[in-house]
Amino acid sequence: MHQTDFLVVGSGIAGLTYALKVAGQFPDKKVTIITKTREDETNTKYAQGGVAVVNDLENDSFEKHIEDTLIAGDGLCNEKIVEIVVKEGPDRVNELIAWGAQFDKSPDGDLALGKEGGHSEFRVIHHKDVTGREIERALLDAVRSRKNIEVVTHCFVLDLITQHHLGYLVTKSTQDIECFGIYVLNQKTNRIEKILSRLTLLATGGNGQVYRTTTNPAIATGDGVAMVYRAKGRIENMEFIQFHPTALYQVGVSGQSFLITEAVRGDGGILRNAAGEDFMHKYDQRLSLAPRDIVARAIDSEMKITGTEHVYLDCRHMDIEKFIHHFPNIYQKCKSIGIDVSKDMIPVAPAAHYSCGGIKTDEHGRTSIRNLYACGECASTGLHGANRLASNSLLEAMVFAHRCYLDAITALERTAIRSDVPDWNTLGTTAPKEMILITQSLKELKQIMSDYVGIVRTNVRLERAMRRLDMLHLETEALYRETAVSPQLCELRNLITAGYLIVKGAAFRKESRGLHYNTDYPSKSDLVQNIIL
Repeated sequence: MHQTDFLVVGSGIAGLTYALKVAGQFPDKKVTIITKTREDETNTKYAQGGVAVVNDLENDSFEKHIEDTLIAGDGLCNEKIVEIVVKEGPDRVNELIAWGAQFDKSPDGDLALGKEGGHSEFRVIHHKDVTGREIERALLDAVRSRKNIEVVTHCFVLDLITQHHLGYLVTKSTQDIECFGIYVLNQKTNRIEKILSRLTLLATGGNGQVYRTTTNPAIATGDGVAMVYRAKGRIENMEFIQFHPTALYQVGVSGQSFLITEAVRGDGGILRNAAGEDFMHKYDQRLSLAPRDIVARAIDSEMKITGTEHVYLDCRHMDIEKFIHHFPNIYQKCKSIGIDVSKDMIPVAPAAHYSCGGIKTDEHGRTSIRNLYACGECASTGLHGANRLASNSLLEAMVFAHRCYLDAITALERTAIRSDVPDWNTLGTTAPKEMILITQSLKELKQIMSDYVGIVRTNVRLERAMRRLDMLHLETEALYRETAVSPQLCELRNLITAGYLIVKGAAFRKESRGLHYNTDYPSKSDLVQNIIL
Protein backbone atom coordinates (compact mmCIF):
# COMPACT_ATOMS: atom_id res chain seq x y z
CA MET A 1 0.00 0.00 0.00
CA HIS A 2 1.20 3.49 -0.83
CA GLN A 3 -0.14 6.82 0.38
CA THR A 4 0.08 10.28 -1.14
CA ASP A 5 -1.55 13.66 -0.73
CA PHE A 6 -1.99 14.45 -4.43
CA LEU A 7 -2.32 11.64 -6.95
CA VAL A 8 -2.02 12.42 -10.66
CA VAL A 9 -2.81 9.79 -13.30
CA GLY A 10 -1.14 10.82 -16.56
CA SER A 11 2.00 12.78 -17.40
CA GLY A 12 0.92 15.05 -20.25
CA ILE A 13 0.50 18.81 -20.12
CA ALA A 14 -2.57 18.65 -17.87
CA GLY A 15 -1.15 16.29 -15.25
CA LEU A 16 2.32 17.84 -15.12
CA THR A 17 1.01 21.42 -14.88
CA TYR A 18 -1.26 20.49 -11.98
CA ALA A 19 1.50 18.53 -10.24
CA LEU A 20 3.94 21.44 -10.46
CA LYS A 21 1.43 23.85 -9.00
CA VAL A 22 0.31 21.74 -6.01
CA ALA A 23 3.92 20.73 -5.31
CA GLY A 24 4.95 24.37 -5.23
CA GLN A 25 2.02 25.36 -3.01
CA PHE A 26 2.57 22.49 -0.57
CA PRO A 27 6.33 21.70 -0.43
CA ASP A 28 5.74 19.49 2.62
CA LYS A 29 3.08 17.37 0.86
CA LYS A 30 3.68 14.38 -1.42
CA VAL A 31 2.68 14.49 -5.09
CA THR A 32 2.64 11.20 -7.02
CA ILE A 33 2.38 10.98 -10.81
CA ILE A 34 1.41 7.60 -12.29
CA THR A 35 2.03 6.74 -15.93
CA LYS A 36 1.56 3.41 -17.66
CA THR A 37 4.63 3.60 -19.90
CA ARG A 38 7.47 6.13 -20.05
CA GLU A 39 6.92 9.49 -18.44
CA ASP A 40 7.13 11.32 -21.79
CA GLU A 41 4.86 9.00 -23.80
CA THR A 42 1.70 11.11 -23.89
CA ASN A 43 -0.75 12.63 -26.35
CA THR A 44 0.88 15.98 -25.55
CA LYS A 45 4.18 14.85 -27.08
CA TYR A 46 2.52 14.30 -30.46
CA ALA A 47 0.77 17.68 -30.65
CA GLN A 48 2.30 19.38 -33.69
CA GLY A 49 0.31 22.55 -34.24
CA GLY A 50 0.57 24.75 -31.17
CA VAL A 51 -1.33 26.73 -28.55
CA ALA A 52 -4.11 29.13 -29.56
CA VAL A 53 -3.84 32.23 -27.40
CA VAL A 54 -4.60 35.93 -27.89
CA ASN A 55 -1.19 37.60 -27.90
CA ASP A 56 -1.51 40.42 -30.43
CA LEU A 57 -4.12 42.83 -29.09
CA GLU A 58 -3.65 45.23 -32.03
CA ASN A 59 -4.96 42.71 -34.55
CA ASP A 60 -6.72 40.17 -32.33
CA SER A 61 -8.99 40.16 -29.29
CA PHE A 62 -10.51 37.88 -26.68
CA GLU A 63 -13.88 38.45 -28.31
CA LYS A 64 -12.64 37.14 -31.67
CA HIS A 65 -11.13 34.01 -30.10
CA ILE A 66 -14.33 33.41 -28.14
CA GLU A 67 -16.44 33.82 -31.28
CA ASP A 68 -14.24 31.45 -33.30
CA THR A 69 -14.51 28.83 -30.54
CA LEU A 70 -18.28 29.16 -30.35
CA ILE A 71 -18.67 28.87 -34.12
CA ALA A 72 -16.57 25.71 -34.21
CA GLY A 73 -18.48 24.25 -31.25
CA ASP A 74 -21.72 24.47 -33.26
CA GLY A 75 -24.01 25.62 -30.47
CA LEU A 76 -22.88 23.26 -27.70
CA CYS A 77 -20.05 25.22 -26.07
CA ASN A 78 -20.55 26.48 -22.54
CA GLU A 79 -20.04 30.21 -23.16
CA LYS A 80 -18.87 30.86 -19.60
CA ILE A 81 -16.18 28.18 -19.93
CA VAL A 82 -15.09 29.52 -23.32
CA GLU A 83 -14.64 32.99 -21.83
CA ILE A 84 -12.69 31.58 -18.88
CA VAL A 85 -10.26 29.62 -21.07
CA VAL A 86 -9.67 32.41 -23.59
CA LYS A 87 -9.17 35.15 -21.00
CA GLU A 88 -7.07 33.12 -18.55
CA GLY A 89 -5.01 31.58 -21.35
CA PRO A 90 -2.29 34.24 -21.70
CA ASP A 91 -1.28 33.97 -18.03
CA ARG A 92 -1.01 30.19 -18.31
CA VAL A 93 1.15 30.46 -21.44
CA ASN A 94 3.44 32.94 -19.66
CA GLU A 95 3.83 30.42 -16.83
CA LEU A 96 4.74 27.72 -19.33
CA ILE A 97 7.40 29.99 -20.85
CA ALA A 98 8.72 30.73 -17.34
CA TRP A 99 9.09 26.97 -16.80
CA GLY A 100 11.35 26.84 -19.85
CA ALA A 101 9.14 26.13 -22.87
CA GLN A 102 10.51 27.79 -26.00
CA PHE A 103 8.26 29.02 -28.78
CA ASP A 104 9.25 30.31 -32.21
CA LYS A 105 9.90 34.03 -32.51
CA SER A 106 9.38 36.44 -35.39
CA PRO A 107 12.32 38.58 -36.67
CA ASP A 108 11.30 41.42 -34.31
CA GLY A 109 11.55 39.12 -31.28
CA ASP A 110 7.83 38.65 -30.62
CA LEU A 111 6.18 35.25 -30.55
CA ALA A 112 5.56 34.01 -34.08
CA LEU A 113 1.84 33.52 -34.67
CA GLY A 114 0.29 30.94 -36.98
CA LYS A 115 -3.23 30.56 -38.32
CA GLU A 116 -5.21 27.32 -38.45
CA GLY A 117 -8.66 26.17 -39.55
CA GLY A 118 -11.52 28.06 -37.93
CA HIS A 119 -9.37 30.93 -36.64
CA SER A 120 -10.12 34.43 -37.86
CA GLU A 121 -6.68 35.77 -36.87
CA PHE A 122 -3.07 34.65 -36.50
CA ARG A 123 -2.88 33.51 -32.85
CA VAL A 124 -1.32 30.04 -32.68
CA ILE A 125 2.11 29.96 -31.01
CA HIS A 126 4.32 26.99 -31.82
CA HIS A 127 7.73 25.37 -31.67
CA LYS A 128 8.43 24.32 -35.26
CA ASP A 129 6.08 21.37 -35.90
CA VAL A 130 6.86 19.65 -32.59
CA THR A 131 5.18 22.02 -30.12
CA GLY A 132 3.88 19.26 -27.87
CA ARG A 133 7.28 17.62 -27.59
CA GLU A 134 8.84 20.93 -26.50
CA ILE A 135 6.11 21.53 -23.90
CA GLU A 136 6.50 17.99 -22.55
CA ARG A 137 10.28 18.47 -22.27
CA ALA A 138 9.98 21.74 -20.38
CA LEU A 139 7.38 20.45 -17.93
CA LEU A 140 9.27 17.22 -17.20
CA ASP A 141 12.44 19.22 -16.54
CA ALA A 142 10.50 21.40 -14.08
CA VAL A 143 8.93 18.35 -12.42
CA ARG A 144 12.34 16.73 -11.90
CA SER A 145 13.45 19.80 -9.97
CA ARG A 146 10.69 19.33 -7.37
CA LYS A 147 11.78 17.05 -4.55
CA ASN A 148 8.22 16.36 -3.39
CA ILE A 149 7.07 14.99 -6.77
CA GLU A 150 7.48 11.27 -7.43
CA VAL A 151 6.97 9.95 -10.96
CA VAL A 152 6.07 6.25 -11.09
CA THR A 153 6.39 4.74 -14.58
CA HIS A 154 5.10 1.45 -16.02
CA CYS A 155 2.22 1.37 -13.56
CA PHE A 156 -1.19 0.56 -15.07
CA VAL A 157 -4.26 1.90 -13.26
CA LEU A 158 -6.97 -0.74 -12.99
CA ASP A 159 -9.78 1.08 -11.21
CA LEU A 160 -10.74 3.99 -9.01
CA ILE A 161 -11.33 3.04 -5.38
CA THR A 162 -14.78 4.10 -4.14
CA GLN A 163 -17.36 2.93 -1.57
CA HIS A 164 -18.06 0.05 -3.96
CA HIS A 165 -14.80 -1.56 -2.87
CA LEU A 166 -15.84 -1.20 0.78
CA GLY A 167 -18.94 -3.32 0.18
CA TYR A 168 -21.51 -0.56 -0.39
CA LEU A 169 -23.98 -0.46 -3.28
CA VAL A 170 -23.01 2.36 -5.62
CA THR A 171 -25.27 3.30 -8.55
CA LYS A 172 -25.67 6.23 -10.94
CA SER A 173 -28.13 7.77 -8.48
CA THR A 174 -25.72 7.62 -5.54
CA GLN A 175 -25.11 11.23 -4.51
CA ASP A 176 -21.93 10.95 -2.46
CA ILE A 177 -19.60 8.70 -4.45
CA GLU A 178 -16.09 9.37 -3.23
CA CYS A 179 -12.66 8.51 -4.63
CA PHE A 180 -10.12 7.14 -2.14
CA GLY A 181 -7.34 6.32 -4.59
CA ILE A 182 -6.59 3.69 -7.23
CA TYR A 183 -5.66 0.05 -7.74
CA VAL A 184 -2.64 -0.33 -10.03
CA LEU A 185 -0.76 -3.13 -11.74
CA ASN A 186 2.93 -2.53 -11.13
CA GLN A 187 4.39 -3.83 -14.38
CA LYS A 188 7.88 -4.00 -12.90
CA THR A 189 6.84 -6.44 -10.16
CA ASN A 190 3.63 -7.76 -11.80
CA ARG A 191 1.84 -7.16 -8.51
CA ILE A 192 -1.43 -5.33 -7.94
CA GLU A 193 -1.04 -2.51 -5.43
CA LYS A 194 -3.30 0.15 -3.98
CA ILE A 195 -2.39 3.81 -3.85
CA LEU A 196 -4.47 5.81 -1.40
CA SER A 197 -4.73 9.55 -1.84
CA ARG A 198 -6.48 12.57 -0.44
CA LEU A 199 -7.13 14.06 -3.88
CA THR A 200 -6.89 12.43 -7.32
CA LEU A 201 -6.59 14.02 -10.76
CA LEU A 202 -7.25 12.05 -13.95
CA ALA A 203 -5.25 13.37 -16.90
CA THR A 204 -5.31 10.18 -18.95
CA GLY A 205 -5.69 11.60 -22.46
CA GLY A 206 -7.95 10.40 -25.25
CA ASN A 207 -9.31 7.21 -26.79
CA GLY A 208 -8.14 7.35 -30.42
CA GLN A 209 -7.02 3.72 -30.37
CA VAL A 210 -10.66 2.66 -30.52
CA TYR A 211 -10.34 3.36 -34.27
CA ARG A 212 -8.26 1.52 -36.84
CA THR A 213 -6.40 4.67 -37.90
CA THR A 214 -5.59 7.46 -35.46
CA THR A 215 -3.02 10.16 -34.84
CA ASN A 216 -2.95 9.11 -31.17
CA PRO A 217 -0.17 6.96 -29.70
CA ALA A 218 -0.81 3.38 -28.56
CA ILE A 219 -1.46 4.56 -24.99
CA ALA A 220 -4.65 6.48 -25.94
CA THR A 221 -7.08 3.78 -24.80
CA GLY A 222 -9.76 5.75 -22.95
CA ASP A 223 -8.63 4.54 -19.52
CA GLY A 224 -9.83 7.52 -17.49
CA VAL A 225 -13.26 7.71 -19.11
CA ALA A 226 -13.79 3.96 -18.71
CA MET A 227 -12.74 3.99 -15.04
CA VAL A 228 -15.09 6.86 -14.19
CA TYR A 229 -17.96 5.20 -16.04
CA ARG A 230 -17.39 1.95 -14.10
CA ALA A 231 -17.31 4.00 -10.89
CA LYS A 232 -20.76 5.41 -11.85
CA GLY A 233 -19.46 8.89 -12.60
CA ARG A 234 -20.92 11.16 -15.28
CA ILE A 235 -19.66 10.99 -18.89
CA GLU A 236 -20.72 13.52 -21.53
CA ASN A 237 -20.87 14.00 -25.33
CA MET A 238 -18.69 11.03 -26.30
CA GLU A 239 -20.18 10.96 -29.80
CA PHE A 240 -18.10 13.98 -30.80
CA ILE A 241 -14.90 12.39 -32.10
CA GLN A 242 -12.75 14.76 -34.11
CA PHE A 243 -11.10 13.25 -37.16
CA HIS A 244 -8.01 15.17 -38.20
CA PRO A 245 -8.43 15.79 -41.93
CA THR A 246 -4.79 15.32 -42.88
CA ALA A 247 -2.99 12.30 -41.50
CA LEU A 248 -0.23 10.97 -43.75
CA TYR A 249 -1.60 8.08 -45.81
CA GLN A 250 0.69 5.07 -46.19
CA VAL A 251 -0.44 1.83 -47.81
CA GLY A 252 -0.83 -0.96 -45.27
CA VAL A 253 -0.11 1.22 -42.24
CA SER A 254 -2.66 1.09 -39.40
CA GLY A 255 -2.59 2.17 -35.77
CA GLN A 256 -0.88 5.51 -35.16
CA SER A 257 -0.67 7.65 -38.28
CA PHE A 258 1.77 10.49 -38.77
CA LEU A 259 0.02 13.84 -38.42
CA ILE A 260 0.32 16.59 -41.03
CA THR A 261 -0.48 19.62 -38.92
CA GLU A 262 -3.24 22.01 -39.89
CA ALA A 263 -0.63 24.75 -39.84
CA VAL A 264 0.57 23.50 -43.26
CA ARG A 265 -2.80 24.54 -44.70
CA GLY A 266 -2.56 27.72 -42.66
CA ASP A 267 0.67 28.51 -44.52
CA GLY A 268 -0.92 27.86 -47.93
CA GLY A 269 -1.22 24.09 -48.48
CA ILE A 270 -4.11 23.20 -50.81
CA LEU A 271 -6.24 20.05 -50.68
CA ARG A 272 -6.69 18.27 -54.03
CA ASN A 273 -8.58 15.12 -55.03
CA ALA A 274 -7.27 12.14 -56.99
CA ALA A 275 -7.63 14.11 -60.24
CA GLY A 276 -5.53 16.93 -58.83
CA GLU A 277 -8.52 19.27 -58.50
CA ASP A 278 -8.89 21.80 -55.69
CA PHE A 279 -12.24 20.72 -54.24
CA MET A 280 -12.83 22.64 -50.99
CA HIS A 281 -14.71 25.47 -52.77
CA LYS A 282 -17.57 22.97 -53.22
CA TYR A 283 -17.95 22.60 -49.45
CA ASP A 284 -17.07 25.84 -47.66
CA GLN A 285 -16.13 29.41 -48.54
CA ARG A 286 -13.18 29.18 -46.13
CA LEU A 287 -11.70 26.55 -48.46
CA SER A 288 -8.86 24.49 -46.92
CA LEU A 289 -9.03 26.55 -43.72
CA ALA A 290 -12.60 25.57 -42.81
CA PRO A 291 -13.08 23.92 -39.37
CA ARG A 292 -11.93 20.32 -39.10
CA ASP A 293 -15.36 18.67 -39.14
CA ILE A 294 -16.19 20.32 -42.47
CA VAL A 295 -12.80 19.52 -44.02
CA ALA A 296 -12.86 15.90 -42.82
CA ARG A 297 -16.36 15.33 -44.26
CA ALA A 298 -15.33 17.00 -47.51
CA ILE A 299 -12.33 14.69 -47.84
CA ASP A 300 -14.47 11.68 -46.94
CA SER A 301 -16.95 12.72 -49.66
CA GLU A 302 -14.21 13.15 -52.29
CA MET A 303 -12.73 9.76 -51.42
CA LYS A 304 -16.14 8.13 -51.86
CA ILE A 305 -16.78 9.94 -55.16
CA THR A 306 -13.41 8.93 -56.63
CA GLY A 307 -13.22 5.51 -54.94
CA THR A 308 -9.80 6.26 -53.46
CA GLU A 309 -8.38 5.88 -49.97
CA HIS A 310 -6.82 9.34 -49.77
CA VAL A 311 -6.63 12.83 -51.23
CA TYR A 312 -3.58 15.07 -51.56
CA LEU A 313 -2.14 18.07 -49.78
CA ASP A 314 -0.33 20.21 -52.35
CA CYS A 315 2.62 22.23 -51.01
CA ARG A 316 4.59 22.42 -54.26
CA HIS A 317 3.89 26.13 -54.70
CA MET A 318 5.14 27.00 -51.21
CA ASP A 319 8.60 28.38 -50.38
CA ILE A 320 10.54 25.18 -49.71
CA GLU A 321 13.10 26.84 -47.40
CA LYS A 322 10.30 28.34 -45.33
CA PHE A 323 8.53 24.95 -45.28
CA ILE A 324 11.65 23.16 -44.01
CA HIS A 325 12.12 25.86 -41.35
CA HIS A 326 8.52 25.71 -40.13
CA PHE A 327 7.88 21.98 -40.58
CA PRO A 328 11.22 20.13 -40.34
CA ASN A 329 9.69 17.01 -38.81
CA ILE A 330 7.06 16.72 -41.55
CA TYR A 331 9.63 17.39 -44.27
CA GLN A 332 11.94 14.65 -42.99
CA LYS A 333 9.09 12.16 -42.52
CA CYS A 334 7.88 12.69 -46.09
CA LYS A 335 11.42 12.49 -47.41
CA SER A 336 11.96 9.18 -45.56
CA ILE A 337 9.14 7.56 -47.58
CA GLY A 338 10.13 9.05 -50.90
CA ILE A 339 8.00 12.19 -50.98
CA ASP A 340 9.71 15.46 -51.92
CA VAL A 341 7.19 18.12 -50.85
CA SER A 342 8.65 20.61 -53.35
CA LYS A 343 7.80 18.24 -56.23
CA ASP A 344 5.28 15.71 -54.91
CA MET A 345 1.86 16.10 -53.33
CA ILE A 346 1.42 14.52 -49.89
CA PRO A 347 -1.21 11.73 -49.69
CA VAL A 348 -3.51 12.38 -46.72
CA ALA A 349 -6.68 10.94 -45.22
CA PRO A 350 -8.73 11.64 -42.07
CA ALA A 351 -7.78 9.82 -38.87
CA ALA A 352 -9.34 9.77 -35.39
CA HIS A 353 -7.65 12.60 -33.54
CA TYR A 354 -9.42 14.09 -30.51
CA SER A 355 -12.31 13.31 -28.19
CA CYS A 356 -14.37 16.43 -27.49
CA GLY A 357 -16.48 14.65 -24.88
CA GLY A 358 -15.34 12.79 -21.80
CA ILE A 359 -15.61 12.94 -18.02
CA LYS A 360 -18.08 15.70 -17.17
CA THR A 361 -16.49 18.43 -15.06
CA ASP A 362 -17.50 21.81 -13.69
CA GLU A 363 -15.60 25.09 -14.00
CA HIS A 364 -13.14 23.94 -11.32
CA GLY A 365 -12.37 20.60 -12.96
CA ARG A 366 -14.42 18.68 -10.39
CA THR A 367 -16.12 15.49 -11.54
CA SER A 368 -19.37 14.01 -10.19
CA ILE A 369 -17.22 11.90 -7.82
CA ARG A 370 -15.94 13.68 -4.71
CA ASN A 371 -12.17 14.31 -4.40
CA LEU A 372 -11.73 13.41 -8.07
CA TYR A 373 -10.72 15.95 -10.73
CA ALA A 374 -10.33 15.46 -14.47
CA CYS A 375 -8.35 17.59 -16.87
CA GLY A 376 -7.14 17.54 -20.46
CA GLU A 377 -8.58 15.41 -23.24
CA CYS A 378 -10.24 12.90 -20.91
CA ALA A 379 -12.45 15.70 -19.52
CA SER A 380 -15.52 17.39 -20.97
CA THR A 381 -15.30 20.94 -19.63
CA GLY A 382 -17.76 22.57 -22.02
CA LEU A 383 -15.07 24.38 -24.03
CA HIS A 384 -15.18 22.39 -27.25
CA GLY A 385 -18.90 21.73 -27.60
CA ALA A 386 -19.58 19.70 -30.74
CA ASN A 387 -16.20 20.38 -32.36
CA ARG A 388 -12.83 21.54 -31.02
CA LEU A 389 -11.27 24.64 -32.54
CA ALA A 390 -7.72 23.86 -33.65
CA SER A 391 -5.00 24.30 -30.98
CA ASN A 392 -7.49 25.04 -28.19
CA SER A 393 -6.75 21.77 -26.38
CA LEU A 394 -3.30 22.56 -24.97
CA LEU A 395 -4.65 25.90 -23.76
CA GLU A 396 -7.63 24.20 -22.11
CA ALA A 397 -5.34 21.71 -20.35
CA MET A 398 -3.24 24.48 -18.80
CA VAL A 399 -6.20 26.62 -17.76
CA PHE A 400 -8.07 23.75 -16.12
CA ALA A 401 -4.95 22.31 -14.48
CA HIS A 402 -4.64 25.70 -12.80
CA ARG A 403 -8.32 25.72 -11.83
CA CYS A 404 -8.08 22.19 -10.40
CA TYR A 405 -5.06 23.34 -8.40
CA LEU A 406 -6.92 26.37 -7.01
CA ASP A 407 -9.81 24.17 -5.86
CA ALA A 408 -7.45 21.54 -4.44
CA ILE A 409 -5.86 24.12 -2.14
CA THR A 410 -9.07 24.34 -0.10
CA ALA A 411 -10.28 20.77 -0.71
CA LEU A 412 -7.14 19.24 0.81
CA GLU A 413 -8.12 20.46 4.27
CA ARG A 414 -11.41 18.56 4.11
CA THR A 415 -10.00 15.17 3.07
CA ALA A 416 -8.12 12.36 4.76
CA ILE A 417 -6.61 9.03 3.76
CA ARG A 418 -9.09 6.16 4.03
CA SER A 419 -7.54 3.33 6.05
CA ASP A 420 -10.03 0.48 5.53
CA VAL A 421 -9.59 -0.14 1.78
CA PRO A 422 -9.17 -3.86 1.03
CA ASP A 423 -6.47 -5.33 -1.20
CA TRP A 424 -7.29 -6.33 -4.77
CA ASN A 425 -8.92 -9.76 -4.92
CA THR A 426 -7.21 -12.15 -7.35
CA LEU A 427 -8.84 -15.37 -6.14
CA GLY A 428 -10.07 -17.71 -8.86
CA THR A 429 -8.06 -16.19 -11.69
CA THR A 430 -5.42 -17.85 -13.85
CA ALA A 431 -2.90 -16.62 -16.40
CA PRO A 432 -4.42 -16.17 -19.88
CA LYS A 433 -3.71 -19.19 -22.07
CA GLU A 434 -4.10 -17.45 -25.45
CA MET A 435 -3.33 -13.80 -26.20
CA ILE A 436 -5.22 -14.25 -29.49
CA LEU A 437 -8.45 -13.87 -27.49
CA ILE A 438 -7.38 -10.32 -26.66
CA THR A 439 -5.68 -9.28 -29.89
CA GLN A 440 -8.47 -10.54 -32.15
CA SER A 441 -11.13 -8.79 -30.08
CA LEU A 442 -9.14 -5.57 -30.37
CA LYS A 443 -9.01 -5.92 -34.16
CA GLU A 444 -12.77 -6.50 -34.26
CA LEU A 445 -13.41 -3.46 -32.10
CA LYS A 446 -11.33 -1.17 -34.30
CA GLN A 447 -13.03 -2.46 -37.43
CA ILE A 448 -16.51 -2.01 -35.96
CA MET A 449 -15.83 1.56 -34.86
CA SER A 450 -14.07 2.58 -38.08
CA ASP A 451 -16.66 1.10 -40.43
CA TYR A 452 -19.84 1.98 -38.54
CA VAL A 453 -19.07 4.94 -36.25
CA GLY A 454 -16.70 7.07 -38.30
CA ILE A 455 -17.06 10.49 -39.91
CA VAL A 456 -20.50 9.71 -41.41
CA ARG A 457 -23.02 7.59 -39.48
CA THR A 458 -26.47 6.07 -39.98
CA ASN A 459 -29.00 4.50 -37.63
CA VAL A 460 -28.43 1.06 -39.17
CA ARG A 461 -24.67 1.33 -38.73
CA LEU A 462 -25.04 2.41 -35.09
CA GLU A 463 -27.46 -0.42 -34.32
CA ARG A 464 -25.13 -2.94 -35.90
CA ALA A 465 -22.14 -1.52 -34.00
CA MET A 466 -23.99 -1.76 -30.68
CA ARG A 467 -24.93 -5.41 -31.23
CA ARG A 468 -21.36 -6.35 -32.02
CA LEU A 469 -19.98 -4.34 -29.11
CA ASP A 470 -22.39 -6.13 -26.77
CA MET A 471 -20.90 -9.46 -27.83
CA LEU A 472 -17.32 -8.22 -27.41
CA HIS A 473 -18.22 -6.83 -23.99
CA LEU A 474 -19.67 -10.14 -22.79
CA GLU A 475 -16.66 -12.12 -24.02
CA THR A 476 -14.14 -9.69 -22.55
CA GLU A 477 -15.84 -9.44 -19.15
CA ALA A 478 -15.86 -13.24 -18.91
CA LEU A 479 -12.15 -13.29 -19.70
CA TYR A 480 -11.54 -10.51 -17.14
CA ARG A 481 -13.28 -12.50 -14.38
CA GLU A 482 -11.39 -15.69 -15.12
CA THR A 483 -7.84 -14.56 -15.85
CA ALA A 484 -5.17 -12.50 -14.15
CA VAL A 485 -5.21 -8.86 -15.23
CA SER A 486 -2.74 -7.58 -17.82
CA PRO A 487 -2.33 -4.17 -19.46
CA GLN A 488 -3.50 -5.66 -22.78
CA LEU A 489 -6.71 -7.07 -21.30
CA CYS A 490 -7.45 -3.92 -19.33
CA GLU A 491 -6.86 -1.66 -22.32
CA LEU A 492 -9.20 -3.81 -24.42
CA ARG A 493 -11.81 -3.57 -21.69
CA ASN A 494 -11.42 0.21 -21.50
CA LEU A 495 -11.58 0.62 -25.28
CA ILE A 496 -14.78 -1.44 -25.49
CA THR A 497 -16.28 0.84 -22.84
CA ALA A 498 -15.17 3.94 -24.75
CA GLY A 499 -16.59 2.51 -27.98
CA TYR A 500 -19.88 1.75 -26.25
CA LEU A 501 -20.12 5.32 -24.93
CA ILE A 502 -19.39 6.77 -28.37
CA VAL A 503 -22.08 4.61 -29.99
CA LYS A 504 -24.57 5.23 -27.18
CA GLY A 505 -24.11 8.99 -27.41
CA ALA A 506 -24.39 8.88 -31.20
CA ALA A 507 -27.61 6.85 -31.00
CA PHE A 508 -29.16 9.29 -28.53
CA ARG A 509 -28.34 12.34 -30.68
CA LYS A 510 -31.19 12.61 -33.21
CA GLU A 511 -29.54 15.31 -35.30
CA SER A 512 -26.34 16.22 -37.11
CA ARG A 513 -24.21 18.71 -35.23
CA GLY A 514 -20.50 19.44 -35.29
CA LEU A 515 -18.48 16.25 -35.48
CA HIS A 516 -21.55 14.00 -35.35
CA TYR A 517 -23.10 13.55 -38.79
CA ASN A 518 -25.97 11.09 -39.20
CA THR A 519 -27.51 10.86 -42.68
CA ASP A 520 -30.84 9.83 -41.11
CA TYR A 521 -30.92 13.17 -39.26
CA PRO A 522 -29.01 15.53 -41.59
CA SER A 523 -30.24 18.73 -39.91
CA LYS A 524 -29.57 20.31 -36.53
CA SER A 525 -32.28 19.94 -33.92
CA ASP A 526 -33.86 23.00 -32.30
CA LEU A 527 -33.21 21.26 -28.98
CA VAL A 528 -29.60 21.99 -27.95
CA GLN A 529 -28.55 19.37 -25.42
CA ASN A 530 -25.59 17.54 -23.98
CA ILE A 531 -25.77 13.74 -23.95
CA ILE A 532 -24.88 12.62 -20.41
CA LEU A 533 -24.26 8.92 -19.84
